[in-house]
Amino acid sequence: MIPLWKGSTNAWDCDEMGHMNVRVYLEKAFEGLGAFAAAIHMPHAYRANASSTLLPVEQHMRFIRESRPGEPLTMSGCVLEWDDTSALIYQEMRHRDGRPAAAFRTRVFHVAAKTGAKFPWSTRSRAQLEALTETPPEDTRPRSLNLNDAPLPPQDARLETAEKIGAPEIGRGLVAPNQCDVHGRMQAAWFMGRLSDSVPNLLYDWRLAVAASKAVADTGGAVLEYRMVYRKWPRAGDRFVIHTSLAGVTEKTHSLAHWVLDPDTGEAWITSEAVTVTLDLTTRKIIPTPPDQLKLLQEIAPEGLRV
Repeated sequence: MIPLWKGSTNAWDCDEMGHMNVRVYLEKAFEGLGAFAAAIHMPHAYRANASSTLLPVEQHMRFIRESRPGEPLTMSGCVLEWDDTSALIYQEMRHRDGRPAAAFRTRVFHVAAKTGAKFPWSTRSRAQLEALTETPPEDTRPRSLNLNDAPLPPQDARLETAEKIGAPEIGRGLVAPNQCDVHGRMQAAWFMGRLSDSVPNLLYDWRLAVAASKAVADTGGAVLEYRMVYRKWPRAGDRFVIHTSLAGVTEKTHSLAHWVLDPDTGEAWITSEAVTVTLDLTTRKIIPTPPDQLKLLQEIAPEGLRV
């Protein structure tokens, strides 16, 4: 494990739930990925004139303990596995007392910065990838999502599929220039940001109903776990729409499949699945969902989409 990032939670990093927003966790994770690139002899991977870079293709995120304004955080990481052109990178973010805040497992390709074409690691990078290979701790392992399930093939992850099953549209918009990286691709954290902005269109009234059934005055939502498959990379000016489907429910959690799609081609920019909860913002405890509210969730977000 090597150090990758150190900082704290700012007030402007937090959302209406009073804790650091998932988009900001991902921003900091990608800062850490830049530090990791330097550790494998790619110090300029995220500069505009880079010849090669690390491109994420799939990512698992687990949010374990919330971080409130002013709290310090430290990130470290290692390699879980690697081959000729890719690596699975582990990153963990911990509170000052050592308790885990979040963990990330990111599959990256080694690609030409301009074209995105994969090519083999250098000899020096291969040596460092091997030297940094380690077993991650047990307290941050994936919990509720099966990472062994293969993602859908591209021809099955399309706009017409979402529309056919009746998965509601919860968001749409345009990629802004300031949401793109130095290579012109939309930053991964902004996929998460747009999803975070859009989910209330689906769940706001539903969560109020859940809270009312439990006599809870102040309610919100939180994400426990995410799996995201990066399929194509929009650039400034590209449009997107988001469709969401129920992927599974328990008494305390509900899983949602989010597809961010290109309305011009029908192809998916990303497909993802999130495990979420309804939260009592006073006690910071999960609110169990009554059976009738679970039935309503199945009605407003019909099942059928997956990663």
